[in-house]
Amino acid sequence: MVHVLVVDDDFSIRQVIRFALEDEGYSVDEAPDGEAALAAIDLHHPDVILLDMRMPGMDGWDFVERYRENHGHRAPIIILTASQDPFRGRAEIHPENHLAKPFDLDVLLERIAALVERAAGEEG
Repeated sequence: MVHVLVVDDDFSIRQVIRFALEDEGYSVDEAPDGEAALAAIDLHHPDVILLDMRMPGMDGWDFVERYRENHGHRAPIIILTASQDPFRGRAEIHPENHLAKPFDLDVLLERIAALVERAAGEEG
């Protein structure tokens, strides 16, 4: 089963994404900030990470830096941002994709499915 980690400080966004992903057959973990996300990754390595960039405490940029320093597993990252400039940070983070908030759930599901399909093709 494909495992997705949703990292966002907005509880309602995490819940909507969780319900949509579980309806599609994904396993989902949630984290309200980068620190909680790192702890979740220590328990279960995700296949895809959905990451809000602006969060209290450890934000998305700090999370990515610590994640890449401390974890050998490299899950693809999709940035979810309400930023006026959704491309800010792409150069330093190198996400596989990004979506500006508010986003269409169908588009998010399509992008996750494409990443999962690509990863399966690379393994097989």
